[in-house]
Amino acid sequence: MASVLGFFRTHPRLGAWAVLAALMNLILVVTARDVGLMATQWLALIVATTLVAGLCVWLIVGAEDDEQPDPKRPNG
Repeated sequence: MASVLGFFRTHPRLGAWAVLAALMNLILVVTARDVGLMATQWLALIVATTLVAGLCVWLIVGAEDDEQPDPKRPNG
């Protein structure tokens, strides 16, 4: 357990990507389980969902990390 928490502390973006991808893929599997997709279609959807999760973490979390405080703003 300590090694998992240490990983999240040292690599927060990778950890966020892993958690977000796992949850997004869980939602995908639960909602599309009765559609009748073939294995290659499932694989393509899971890969695409995982990449979208990574893009979200990179753009959203990364943008927050890269923001510089604005001296003109009262709370910045």
